[in-house]
Amino acid sequence: MSEEHLISIFTHMRKRLRRLAMQFLPDEEDADDALQEAFCRLWPRADALANAEQAEAATTLTVRNLCIDEVRRRDRRPTLELAPERDGEREQAAPSPQEEMERKEQFALVEALFHQRLTPLQQQIFRMKEYEEKSYEEIATLLGMEQTAVRMNLSRVRKLLREEYRKRESYTPNQQRL
Repeated sequence: MSEEHLISIFTHMRKRLRRLAMQFLPDEEDADDALQEAFCRLWPRADALANAEQAEAATTLTVRNLCIDEVRRRDRRPTLELAPERDGEREQAAPSPQEEMERKEQFALVEALFHQRLTPLQQQIFRMKEYEEKSYEEIATLLGMEQTAVRMNLSRVRKLLREEYRKRESYTPNQQRL
């Protein structure tokens, strides 16, 4: 298959491939990066693709696999635990005064970021999910939104808070993220 034909197929499929990538990576930039990476990986193999169906299948599979790899890569990062861990119904030993002070400082920083950087809608979605423990379906119904929009907003909120927290705190590999 010629390189021009591959470009034509990729251009034709771009919207569908972007929707596929957005299912895994709700951030638009990450989804676009996955599409670009898929195209770069397929470009050298253009001659090996015999027809349009093979090109479409290879492109779809490549985008899907790149997105799954990115999700797995992100899942390997540790997370910051702001609330005490629970072992069944009983809490673990009380933190030392220094640990308690550090936890309060971390919480104050996250709370400040929450109020400074998030829109009122994002704040509401975050509160409903994290504090009121509502399901995506309940939040979507209450706010008159699609569940996917709720998930996407929540993902963006977490990403924004995480990035801003890291910028303001001296982040070391031993610390954990939000």
